[in-house]
Amino acid sequence: MDVNALPFDDDEMLAGLRPWIECESPTWDAGAVNRMMNLAARDLAIMGARVEPIPGRMGFGDCLRATFPHKRSKVPGILIMGHMDTVHPIGTLNKLPFRRHGDVCYGPGIVDMKGGNYLALEAIRQLQRAGELSPLPITILMTSDEEVGSPSTRDLIEAEAARHEYVLVPEPGRNNGAVVTGRYAISRFNLEAVGKPSHAGARLGEGRSALREMARRIIAIEEMTGEDCTFSVGVIESGRWVNCVPSLCRAEALSMAKRQDDLDRGVDRMLRLSGVEHDVTFTVNRGVTRPVWEPSEATMKVYETARSIAHSMGIELEHGSAGGGSDGNFTGAMGIPTLDGLGAQGNGYHTLEEHIEVASLSRRGRLMAGLLAALR
Repeated sequence: MDVNALPFDDDEMLAGLRPWIECESPTWDAGAVNRMMNLAARDLAIMGARVEPIPGRMGFGDCLRATFPHKRSKVPGILIMGHMDTVHPIGTLNKLPFRRHGDVCYGPGIVDMKGGNYLALEAIRQLQRAGELSPLPITILMTSDEEVGSPSTRDLIEAEAARHEYVLVPEPGRNNGAVVTGRYAISRFNLEAVGKPSHAGARLGEGRSALREMARRIIAIEEMTGEDCTFSVGVIESGRWVNCVPSLCRAEALSMAKRQDDLDRGVDRMLRLSGVEHDVTFTVNRGVTRPVWEPSEATMKVYETARSIAHSMGIELEHGSAGGGSDGNFTGAMGIPTLDGLGAQGNGYHTLEEHIEVASLSRRGRLMAGLLAALR
């Protein structure tokens, strides 16, 4: 199939994507995520997919699974996997409205990863309109909690992936257009400091500030960062009254490593920080973890297929392992041929400058369509 003959249109794709971007869906707002899932479900139903909502748990939003009619529906096929939750709280549209400036378009979640999810749907539409039936059946799984490590959906992702031959993940493409054939290991930690309350004005010396101890620990944790493993703290909560010595402080930390052994050593270093100092009890508990995904021979065969398709488009497609984590960590670590980073190209994700390169919608859409038509 000549993917260059498929009439992808960036303007039409942006028009279809806009309602998705203007439906804010932060991970911690289950109702907002569900509204986003409903929008996607409607688009998929119009395309002829059988859409199944999957109830959320742990307070997170629902997921959805969509399958397309296929004469070989019983054989393991292709799973396209993406998340619809974003890091942007409700109201971000006031600061980061959907808007196009020349070759780029801005909006919360537009590159991470609603743009990629949408171009995957457009790839299927284009194949449908061209009368091209993919050799393998296609399933789409959209999840609701990837931005916090997929604590409620990992079992769902792994179970669904195990029923498929291939997994394609339209997370953002790399800056140079490369796709992702492996990802680093990531672990999250919950930190807690417990001190002793007192009146901050009249009895300051009687208290033991949990906030002060947490601040000291944060500096020590981040200074543990080295070439083999990184450490960072991104969330901290403590206190309600400035005239009270805070007796409780909680925080969240993240560690990332290129190799599982390095992450395991990092995890051990973090857990050994628990103890009592300055009359404050400090506790580290391990949270969700993404295993290291190292490229397998089977994954590299999928990459070579993508590389050949890109070459027919006049593009030299590179690949590599990446940090940042995705649900591809799980499927790649399972040994299922997984190709990640197939989504839109852009930058500024997780910031108020998040944007896509508009032309990447059709470019990556063609690549996705080519893969769906070629994998067998």
